[in-house]
Amino acid sequence: MSVPVAVERPRPFLDRERRSRLTERQREVLELLDPMFRDGFADLTMAEIAARAGCSLRTLYALAPSRDELVLMVVDRQLWRIGGDAQRILRDDMPPLDAVRAYLRAAHEAVSRATDAWSRDLASVPAVRQLVDSHNEYLVEVTRQLLDAAVARGDVADIDTTAVARVLAGLGRSLAAPEVARTLRSSPKQAADDVVEIFLKGLQR
Repeated sequence: MSVPVAVERPRPFLDRERRSRLTERQREVLELLDPMFRDGFADLTMAEIAARAGCSLRTLYALAPSRDELVLMVVDRQLWRIGGDAQRILRDDMPPLDAVRAYLRAAHEAVSRATDAWSRDLASVPAVRQLVDSHNEYLVEVTRQLLDAAVARGDVADIDTTAVARVLAGLGRSLAAPEVARTLRSSPKQAADDVVEIFLKGLQR
């Protein structure tokens, strides 16, 4: 039975046309911003970002008009890269519950990169929250469809797949919150993977 993943993906912040217009130098700068922002970005000015990236302010402003838009670009690229990796894991011959397990483990890579400073500063940018929300809704819908396939096959009982999908798809994000992550005995990613496994074993007939 094929894995049902016909779900409309979130609209990328940096669409194909804008990506095609990026120069090689701008692409290099974007790659440098990823690790830079992970240590926090709330106190960084555009001038400081340019200095740390080893580029001119002109190059930076040609890339984006503000620091928050740079952050949006970085987060968008991260989420699309991780989402693409998760999507490629799914195979037509994969049992739905195995697909849920593999898909969510891959998606949890997003939280493995989070630091307290990164998570705290992201929460201060409303547009980033909206971007993350749109990707999380996609994660929920793919998970729900996979659970629906598991119900149809008789692998699990006739459960409320929407409710379960929301719980499972929200684990990584919930456990990565700084106030939660510091209380865990393991990393947020490992904890999320473990809880998904417990859920799926409980659902399996």
